[in-house]
Amino acid sequence: MAFTHALATEEDLPRLRALMTRAIEELQRGFLTPEQVTASHQIMGLDTQLVKDGTYFMILDQGELVGCGGWGWRATLFGGDDSIVAREPLPLDPANDAAKIRAMYVDPAHARRGIGKLIMALCEDAARTAGFSKVELMATLAGRPLYAACGYAEIEAVEATSREGVTVPIIRMAKPL
Repeated sequence: MAFTHALATEEDLPRLRALMTRAIEELQRGFLTPEQVTASHQIMGLDTQLVKDGTYFMILDQGELVGCGGWGWRATLFGGDDSIVAREPLPLDPANDAAKIRAMYVDPAHARRGIGKLIMALCEDAARTAGFSKVELMATLAGRPLYAACGYAEIEAVEATSREGVTVPIIRMAKPL
């Protein structure tokens, strides 16, 4: 089956957010406790700056949104509009900095069909075209196997803490392009 892709627009935000909620709720199970899954909503999510920058892809199956993810040329590594994570909109220098792979989600009903790898390829190609020679991301435990399969190496394990004090493990990973 051939998937298509398109850049997200502001009109797509409601369906992107709905897909993200489903993905967090279902795909994090087995990796996190129920409390950590709930706390993940404060750490993850859509950064609409990516949509405004024209760097956020949607993967479609006959028009149905089945995955999304993007890349950034700004300093923010992770976190969405409603997250507790501080975001930094300053532009990166492609000669010295790593582009950021951001907000990767696959609809749980379509998981394990190559959608994540397709998003990664689109993002890496776009970052390379923009002059970046390396990329980095912040992985969830559920996403780590995909990123490792795409050639990313772990740099450091960290924890993000929710407003309620629940810690969620995440892993910073990177790859040369």
